[in-house]
Amino acid sequence: MVEEDIKEYGITVLKSKQEGHSIWMISIIGEVEGHETAQERVKTTKYEHLLPILTKIEETEEIDGVLFLINTVGGDVSCGLALAEFIASLSKPTVALVIGDSHSIGVPLSVAADYTVIAPSATVIIHPVRMNGPVLGAPQTYEYFHLIQERITQFIAKHSSVSKEQLQEWMVAPGILSRDLGTIFVGEEAVKAGLYQQVGGIREALEVLHKYCSQGNVK
Repeated sequence: MVEEDIKEYGITVLKSKQEGHSIWMISIIGEVEGHETAQERVKTTKYEHLLPILTKIEETEEIDGVLFLINTVGGDVSCGLALAEFIASLSKPTVALVIGDSHSIGVPLSVAADYTVIAPSATVIIHPVRMNGPVLGAPQTYEYFHLIQERITQFIAKHSSVSKEQLQEWMVAPGILSRDLGTIFVGEEAVKAGLYQQVGGIREALEVLHKYCSQGNVK
């Protein structure tokens, strides 16, 4: 791991002399870029970059755990959900720290970890599936949107303490977002709602991750 990896991919290796663990830190920030390239000035986390990195983590014995730093406004739904499934399938202990935003597809990405810590001021937004560009107004289009939404709610429900029914209610609740539907949680509200386990910061996230690494397999 070199300085270029930090600059290009937002990845660094944390080696604790006291705990004796080697932890990889991966940042998921900006917009999750998938099948289409985002605008030039938009900060992105690229789907095609994370897949080989996560595969390397799974196959490298020297890596004890993974810390995901999350501050994302969402992005490509299909690729974001695929990344969430990949994270959830890792055999290494994982902890996610939401430090700014976990919006839209960022919610499945954050609950995919074994344990999630959210900063007191961080926000979570759950809303219906949306799509940019022209959309064909046909029953098949509605069914497609409904299918994607079902996949998202099922994933979040499986990896949190929230039921699928509750998630569906949050998605269509009239909220404070202008001309939109959905529900916003800030910090502790997301923990009380059952989405995440703890309010805190980097110290708390690393404490949990070192504990998991010492325990071995926590899956």
